[in-house]
Amino acid sequence: MQIIIHKGTKEIGGTCIQLSTTNSTVLLDLGMPLSEESTFINYSKIKTDAVIISHPHQDHYGLIDSIDSSIPVYIGEVGKHLINSTLMFFGKKLHSNNFKPIKKDQPFQIGDFKITPYLVDHSAIDAFGFLIQAENKNIFYSGDFRAHGRKSILFKKIIETPPSNIDLLFLEGTMMNRANDDFPDEQSVENKITEILQNQKNISFIISSSQNIDRIVSAYRSCLRINKTLIIDLYTAWILEQLKIITNNVPAVGWDNLKIYADYKHDLALKNNESITGDFRKRAYKYRIKKDEIINRPSDYLYLAKMSKFKLIDSFKTTDDKPVEVIYSQWLGYLNQNDDYFGSEEISSYKTDKKVNFTYAHTSGHATIDDLKKFADALNPKKLIPIHTEYSREYSKYFNHVLELKDGEAITI
Repeated sequence: MQIIIHKGTKEIGGTCIQLSTTNSTVLLDLGMPLSEESTFINYSKIKTDAVIISHPHQDHYGLIDSIDSSIPVYIGEVGKHLINSTLMFFGKKLHSNNFKPIKKDQPFQIGDFKITPYLVDHSAIDAFGFLIQAENKNIFYSGDFRAHGRKSILFKKIIETPPSNIDLLFLEGTMMNRANDDFPDEQSVENKITEILQNQKNISFIISSSQNIDRIVSAYRSCLRINKTLIIDLYTAWILEQLKIITNNVPAVGWDNLKIYADYKHDLALKNNESITGDFRKRAYKYRIKKDEIINRPSDYLYLAKMSKFKLIDSFKTTDDKPVEVIYSQWLGYLNQNDDYFGSEEISSYKTDKKVNFTYAHTSGHATIDDLKKFADALNPKKLIPIHTEYSREYSKYFNHVLELKDGEAITI
């Protein structure tokens, strides 16, 4: 079997791994690079039988439109809905790929390859690792995962009953040079949010992704603990609606202590896509909250906001004795971007604003070094290849049988 990592041996984001037998070829992920300095690769020239997407983050699926639309793209059903939802709310054309749904523990065949999806704990819903078997070889691709989220039982399941006889493990290493000590798990984030809400005199905002479901759950649970109300926008409400495909245990439209703030752009997206959204807009508006209601009782609310050019915060900056609470709940590195990454400059300005209490409360969506070691020890691969990392040279300090590759380098196992 031939292996080529097109991207991911030296960077986080843009992951793409090619596996080829004599008769078949598959791509594991087809991600959009996060860095503008990343080398461009024309994936349309690669002849592949299928693309397998580990989870609905753009650095893993973002280039699927660059390949022929007839090529099957395997992804979780909710994952497919989430990536199209983002396009729908931005008024863009939906992906036209030939999507094939995958489910945990249900193997599927692509030519010579037998692929078994393993559901993993990550900051994205519908995230998978994969056991890939062909030509008497067993390969495991970790995808992105962690052990400290609300689905940590998935990590425990893999390390207690791991797949056997692994010839090669592709292991992500986002956290190889980062710490997760301040907020080691989702519960610690929830506790911090609760502490802030207990003392708030004005409105509180939490800056987080609408697709980080664990974080939404943490925010909602904090509100329940002290009888506050979580406010979300229509886009977030629609994302939560998609999760009903797999669970009814996640906050959604109609739940207590949850309100919808409707803005024109999101409202228009729902109106223009009623063939997809059905009566969702009508149901959501039953739980709508207007700006005047928030202004009249601001200390009753926690508003889930996103980094992208968010202006509502400024409406509540009144007096110094009642500062707005801004809880930044994403990777701090986003705020250090030089090109005002999705509104990072604006959000960063709140750190020094005297009318804002700016607090960091975030736990990573990726495994710590200790958990990466537990994962590798459990799978006990004959070879371990770094992927999705900026520190591949560090792997030999922590793991056995490390094989460090370069982007574009071909090897045979």
